[in-house]
Amino acid sequence: MSEIPASAVRAAGDIRAVLGRLQRRLREFATAGDLTLSQASVLTWLEKGAPLSASDLAAAERVRPQSMAAILAGIDQLGLIKREPDPADGRRQLISLTDSGRERVVGPRQARVEWLSRRLADDYTEAERQLIIEALALLGRMVDE
Repeated sequence: MSEIPASAVRAAGDIRAVLGRLQRRLREFATAGDLTLSQASVLTWLEKGAPLSASDLAAAERVRPQSMAAILAGIDQLGLIKREPDPADGRRQLISLTDSGRERVVGPRQARVEWLSRRLADDYTEAERQLIIEALALLGRMVDE
């Protein structure tokens, strides 16, 4: 096994630090009484499209079904999801967002996108924005492998 180059170690540290600061900054756009990260992630999965079962969500989030049941119970208490019988299998329930749940996902996301877009437009040149796009593609390749 070869030694890790100093530039790789520095890049790893810089990525962690910058992404941590960016994540904290974006959390400023969250609404009061925020959800846990797990709850927010489940709402995002549900916002993407068709209703999903609890087991589908557990697999997507890579958690045990019991953990997903607890996550869903918390979201359900807030009135952000609805459950309906699966027409293909009456023993299963399909979970989807309520209107309130959809707003809980879309509203803060739109604020974060607007803030990021404005900062990129105001503080960076076109060449710098293209460099950011290229760097993000490289990071995406790392996490997709």
